[in-house]
Amino acid sequence: MILRLVLGSLTARALTVGMTILSIALSVALFLGVEKVRTGARASFADTISDTDLIVGARSGSVQLLLYSVFRIGNATNNVTWQSYQDIAARDEVDWIVPMSLGDSHKQFRVMGTTPEFFERYKYRGGRPLAFAEGAGLGDLYDAVIGADVAQALGYTVDAPIVVAHGLASFTEHDDQPFRVAGILAKTGTPVDRTVIVGLDAIEAIHVDWKSGAKSGSVTPTEVIRQMDLEPAAITAALVGVKSRLQVFRLQRWINEYPQEPLLAVLPGVALQELWQIVGVAETALIGVSGMVVVTALIGMMAMIFSSLNERRREMAIWRAMGARPGVILGLLVAEAACMAAIGAVLGVALLYGALWLARPFVDQAFGLWLPIEPPSLQELRVLLAVIGAAALASLLPALRAYRLSLADGMMVKI
Repeated sequence: MILRLVLGSLTARALTVGMTILSIALSVALFLGVEKVRTGARASFADTISDTDLIVGARSGSVQLLLYSVFRIGNATNNVTWQSYQDIAARDEVDWIVPMSLGDSHKQFRVMGTTPEFFERYKYRGGRPLAFAEGAGLGDLYDAVIGADVAQALGYTVDAPIVVAHGLASFTEHDDQPFRVAGILAKTGTPVDRTVIVGLDAIEAIHVDWKSGAKSGSVTPTEVIRQMDLEPAAITAALVGVKSRLQVFRLQRWINEYPQEPLLAVLPGVALQELWQIVGVAETALIGVSGMVVVTALIGMMAMIFSSLNERRREMAIWRAMGARPGVILGLLVAEAACMAAIGAVLGVALLYGALWLARPFVDQAFGLWLPIEPPSLQELRVLLAVIGAAALASLLPALRAYRLSLADGMMVKI
């Protein structure tokens, strides 16, 4: 009986009720959408690097090592000697190890020297390998592979020439030894997209005529450089995979206690969590803003109920004259608010999943952010129930106002 009255009352005021339901639906979709983006961003952040057991570099902080080795932010405090790298690679626990040399740049994009094995070992988003959108990997000393953002920003295609600059903010270029774009990587949503990748031996080759950070007067022909032993004296960092996860901590302890030079080995997952605690403060702000949108929609609903009371005073008086108790009128208004919130919540979920289905491939391609389309979690269901409960509470004030309207006051209202 009450439900039929509620639906009939809402139908009679279809326009204003519909606008209120729409505002609630949009606010719910925004709130849950922010939650989806937050969890998706956190998962994508955590999956920036996967299937790598340790990151090794000079002794500093774990977050600093992660920033310059994975995110290409900042600089290393020191390098790792090639002898130390070989000692680590010779350990029985090590399954594979990939060196990285950082320090140069190309038009504000970082240049990384490594080995071809990097393209096989670097994984992201739960084990996804790197893929080439165009071209192939490093086949020649002066080949370069560029990330998707580099290609898009600079308009590069395969076979385009690249001149590497010395350092990060230097006007001195290695223009005597230009590179060729051999391949363009597919979009990953990781710092690889903003990286120019060359061979580790190529980093040594372009610095043959450099001494103590300055270019000498002599210029060695490239034909001569190709015949040289280009083994590096030092690297910036290394990615390490172990044969068994049970051996990770033993190898980490050995590296951290390495007597020949101060080294640091960190677990990528642990370092990512530490970094997220720093950069994830914005989560609270996003949740707070979207929560305020929901509150605003509920306040708008309460204002709508208040504004309709004057028009419904005669209706309420007639119900009182027919013997309806004041509690029934109060319950009617609360039920109307709860019903509007419930319809708005369901509509909001439908809008959210429709938007996710449409936007997911574009967001993944543009930002490398994977938005999961999964059934509402227990926490999200609690949010929906909280919205319905809050709507019922918000309607109590106008409902109490209607409760106190006297029969005589209602009958005096002219139609």
